[in-house]
Amino acid sequence: MASTPHNEVYFRLVPCRHRPLLKPLSMPSIRTALPEQAPVSSSSIDYEELGFRLRAYRIGASLLDEDVAEKLDVSRAALYRMEQGKIVKIETLERLAQLLGTSMPSLLGVEVEYYPTALGFLERMRQIEQGADRIVAHFEPISLLLASNEYLDHLRIMLLESFPSSPDNKVSSELEAHRAEVEGLLNILHERKTVFKKKQPNIVSLIGLRELERFLQTGLIGNINLAQSVRQQRILAARREIQRIAELMENEPMHVQTALVDAAMPASSFQLLYGSNRTVLAVSPFRLGEMPSIRNGIATLTASPEPVRLYEKMIDRLWKAAYRGKTGAAQLRKLLKRTQ
Repeated sequence: MASTPHNEVYFRLVPCRHRPLLKPLSMPSIRTALPEQAPVSSSSIDYEELGFRLRAYRIGASLLDEDVAEKLDVSRAALYRMEQGKIVKIETLERLAQLLGTSMPSLLGVEVEYYPTALGFLERMRQIEQGADRIVAHFEPISLLLASNEYLDHLRIMLLESFPSSPDNKVSSELEAHRAEVEGLLNILHERKTVFKKKQPNIVSLIGLRELERFLQTGLIGNINLAQSVRQQRILAARREIQRIAELMENEPMHVQTALVDAAMPASSFQLLYGSNRTVLAVSPFRLGEMPSIRNGIATLTASPEPVRLYEKMIDRLWKAAYRGKTGAAQLRKLLKRTQ
């Protein structure tokens, strides 16, 4: 990328198949984050975004709206208005932050939002994606936005398999909570895919070739203690997903670009979401591929210019070295043949 000041450049997907991925444009205005030490006035709060975050943190905490309303001693209608972006008193926000297990700065979206659960993080991602017209993403092994509907069926099985076994009878209540979390997570993922199919934002998916090879060898499994016949079925399911990606790369739909990176990819997945008035960076330790993990980790969201700029530079470097289009599809077919 040219050495242009970061407040003058941002990434934009270019639909034309044979143009470069990135081109310099005027930077959309990014909402200035409030310093953590500064007093917060009601005029400085984006209440619509605050309402979105309230809902995401509530879902992430596995709390129903009536549970929160009761603990706050307010009506469900009042809580509904809060989540719709109606004005909330600072005192109420402080109580909400404590109840939802987060901080005032994170609840207000000051600098960084922190999400300790996959459920809350994915709900927040769903909200932001609805206003995004460009998405650059790396998920391991593949982007769920581009995966088949069959993949989500396998993901449910993998997530249920991933729950740690224990001889302790007390685990039954935890297992029920895990099952409820899995169903909530899948509902969010189905809704994200529905919105993506309807809206068709420009999307770039960066995929690690080495991660795909491991994906093909392992198959769609939640733990390793499965019968060999089951493992073989799951490997075949993984191969179908790779074949789907190869077809996408060959056909090159106008709103989708896929890049195969033959190098070690970042340990965490990430997304840059470009909207009309800001760019949001999401970084997540949660895995929704083979051997999924949704129990441990802290995901973050920020619109601060510095981390956005650094990720844009990394994406530009990865894109330039990646296989794309029919060349990338040929690499995938070689990989499928080599791992038969």
